[in-house]
Amino acid sequence: MFFVCCFIFSQDNSGSKYKKRVLENIEIDFLSSYYSQQGNNASVTGGIGTEDLEDFNPTVVISIPLNDDDIISFDYGISTYTSASSSNGNPFDSGENRDKTSSPWYSSSGASKVDTWRSLNIDYSHSSDDRNTIITANVSNAKEWDYESFGFGAGVTKLSNNKNTSYMLSTKIYIDNWIPIYPKELDSYIDVNGDTEIGFFYDKIIYDEKGLVSNKWAPPTTFTLIDDKSRNTYSLSFLFSQIITRNSQLSLFVDFIKQEGWLANPLQRIYFSDVNNFYIGNPASIPFYNSSQNKDVFHLADDIERLPRTRTKIPLGLRFNYYLNENLTFRSFYRFYTDDWGVNSHTFSIELPVKFLNHFTLYPSYRFYTQTKAKYFQPYNKHLSTSEFYTSDYDLSKFKSNQFGIGIKYVDIFTKFKLWSLGLKSIDLNYGHYARDNDFQSEIISLGIKFAVN
Repeated sequence: MFFVCCFIFSQDNSGSKYKKRVLENIEIDFLSSYYSQQGNNASVTGGIGTEDLEDFNPTVVISIPLNDDDIISFDYGISTYTSASSSNGNPFDSGENRDKTSSPWYSSSGASKVDTWRSLNIDYSHSSDDRNTIITANVSNAKEWDYESFGFGAGVTKLSNNKNTSYMLSTKIYIDNWIPIYPKELDSYIDVNGDTEIGFFYDKIIYDEKGLVSNKWAPPTTFTLIDDKSRNTYSLSFLFSQIITRNSQLSLFVDFIKQEGWLANPLQRIYFSDVNNFYIGNPASIPFYNSSQNKDVFHLADDIERLPRTRTKIPLGLRFNYYLNENLTFRSFYRFYTDDWGVNSHTFSIELPVKFLNHFTLYPSYRFYTQTKAKYFQPYNKHLSTSEFYTSDYDLSKFKSNQFGIGIKYVDIFTKFKLWSLGLKSIDLNYGHYARDNDFQSEIISLGIKFAVN
């Protein structure tokens, strides 16, 4: 991930005694979104089961002009989500009814069902007197129940040719750490040194795939919890933008992203096809374990997701915008992505903003995406125990997706509507529907309101 902040102006003031401020007043953005998803390939339960999730994300961004040339921005967000799949980190404890076992198709009432993610970003930018150079710097912190991230970044943008041409170079570093949460059965196995007669396992009956009582379940002899909890990301980004004609603009970009450390998720289970299966719960439900009819039996994990300790990602892309007239614009985007895990993808999107009634813009959009699968991906219960790396995360599978969106925006640069000392600059409301060809779909509604402090 990387962040770029740049400001481009249409008037050259290099020969004028008057210097226009980069930002005239303090601006405050209130943003919020509601996101929901449904699917049947939860990674926490090894590639099958409910992926139902709901998320509410309010954010406030305050941009403050320090002087004519400098701006500092504070971006604070809270994301509160309810995740059926994450709750199944411990599917063996269903709240007050501790004798009941959940299944991959139903949400447990474990502590990991609901969580809150918090983030703070501080961004600084300085524009030169002629407004042809913009220097940026930023720091960030984000934390949730099993992960914490610190970010640092900087960038420079140069404009030339009467601001018709721009070049941007930026870099970002994330120093992250897992606060690892493991599947309950694997974590407990380590705690009791493999003795399934005590501790968590004391009152649990383990069944084999025939529904017979068995005490032979055990992870691989090489199984260990993670010892290096770091996960670092380094990115370098270059962007070139050129106004081609009065009506058209072209932008090209390339990023180089390097990750290292523990790149797998320790909560995500793996099941091997060449070892026996063992379960806790109602043995009568074992024959239809892979069906949503299964409400009360759970397959004990063979291992956690394991992936290489390094990953190199290279996205390349272009944007082309064409201004048909003062009311209609055509915006297009294409990106090619490749990495050394075997994932290659293509993204294409178009947007057609339509301006009406002077202050309003309606912008329908469409996005198409396709990718190949990572070489370490296999579905539920298809991995081999002899493999070094494995994942059943469908984000790394082969799939195609379509996304349709519609938005409406109100803009008033003169801030005629006042709320105390706040002048309303814009309101932006969006809806998006996303669907993959593997029965995953999601919807998002977002709202943004920008005020200027007068």
